[in-house]
Amino acid sequence: MDPLTALLVALGAFLLGSIPTGYLVARAKGVDIRQHGSGNIGATNVFRTLGKPLGVFVFMVDALKGFAVVWLAGRFGGASDWAGIIAAVAVIAGHNYTPWLGFKGGKGIATSAGVLLALMPGAVLCIAIVWFVVFKVSRYVSLASISAATALPVAVAALWSAGCGGNGPLLGFSVLISALAIWRHRTNIQRLRAGTESRFEGKKK
Repeated sequence: MDPLTALLVALGAFLLGSIPTGYLVARAKGVDIRQHGSGNIGATNVFRTLGKPLGVFVFMVDALKGFAVVWLAGRFGGASDWAGIIAAVAVIAGHNYTPWLGFKGGKGIATSAGVLLALMPGAVLCIAIVWFVVFKVSRYVSLASISAATALPVAVAALWSAGCGGNGPLLGFSVLISALAIWRHRTNIQRLRAGTESRFEGKKK
């Protein structure tokens, strides 16, 4: 892929990723989601603040952003994995650091899920199992997300070794987004260590 195409793919992916779905959905209900719950614009805080239907909707749209840009990049940028990887990094960055909200966005879990579904569907199944088990046991969304992020490079490496997909660039990408997801949860990690992190109880009464 030539440099101009790579730049266009990255720019387009970043702009699509920067659409703050959770913020816009909450605003349509007369709520500034940044002033409620954790203050995050992601699906979990929307779920807690506005209920399950809107939380699921935000998750699905944010995941679709990730999936769509990687799928389109594969068509626009050729057969190389690099087109998808460039688009994936850019769309997650756009979501996490949206310029429309002062470069403060979500934590990238839903968007990363969409990206991974397009790039490495086998790995998605592995980390989804990890997320579900940790969440069911602990009821901490943050701990489940951190655990899934940590498991991602391991899953990609295992699938690659087993000949079930994956390669060096995809493994490197998985390490990058795993580290980014954990970094975005650093305040949650501090609260988990202090015992002050809130367990998921659904929408507050």
